[in-house]
Amino acid sequence: MRELLKKVDHTLLAPDATWEQIKAICDDGMAYATASVCIPASFVKQAKAYVGTRLPICTVIGFPNGYSTTAVKVFETEDAIRNGADEIDMVINIGWLRDRRYADVLREIKAVKAACGDKILKVIIETCLLTEEEKIAMCDIVSQSGADYIKTSTGFSKSGATPEDVALFAEYVAPHVKIKAAGGIASVEDAERFVKLGAHRLGTSRLVKIAKEL
Repeated sequence: MRELLKKVDHTLLAPDATWEQIKAICDDGMAYATASVCIPASFVKQAKAYVGTRLPICTVIGFPNGYSTTAVKVFETEDAIRNGADEIDMVINIGWLRDRRYADVLREIKAVKAACGDKILKVIIETCLLTEEEKIAMCDIVSQSGADYIKTSTGFSKSGATPEDVALFAEYVAPHVKIKAAGGIASVEDAERFVKLGAHRLGTSRLVKIAKEL
C-alpha cells in the first residue's frame, strides 16, 4: 500500500472545494507520503506556503476542456509556477486533435513545457473522447514534445482511465515518457492493475481514503 501511495497524485479538483478541504488533502498527502497533491490553481500559493518542501504541489491548466488559447495556457502555467506549483497537468486542445492539426497540438505542448522549465509537465489527452488512431497520434506527439508524462483523463468527462488505454500508452509512447492513469481508480486492485500495465502515477483520492480505513 505504501508503494502505491508513493505513485498517487492525491486529487481534489471539485469546483466547490474550500481551503479547509484543500488543507485536509495536503495533510493527508504529507501523512501518507503521496507523490503530490493535485489542486485548483487558485489554492496553489496558499497550499505551498502551508506544506513548504514537505509535499509537491500539482495543478491543472486549460482544465477541464482544453480549449483555452495557447497564450492563456502559457500564462496559467507561468502564474502557477510563480505561486509555487511543482507539477503541471495540462489538457490538450481536443478539437485540434480531431481536426488533425497535429503540428498545432505539438506546438502548444512545447510552449507549455517551455513555461514549465524544469517542473514536471503531464499532458491530459482525455482518452474517452478519442479514437484509437487519435490516442496513438497523441502518444507520438507527447513523445516529441518534451513533456514528462502522458495522462489519460481529467476525471470530468464521460469516463476515466481504462486498462486498455494504459496498455496502449505503454506500447506507443517513447521510453522517456511516463504514464499517469486518472479517473475512476476506486480500489487497491484497480491501482495495482494500472501500475502493472505501466502507469507511473495515479490520479485519485480513493487510495488515501482506503489507507485511512486500513
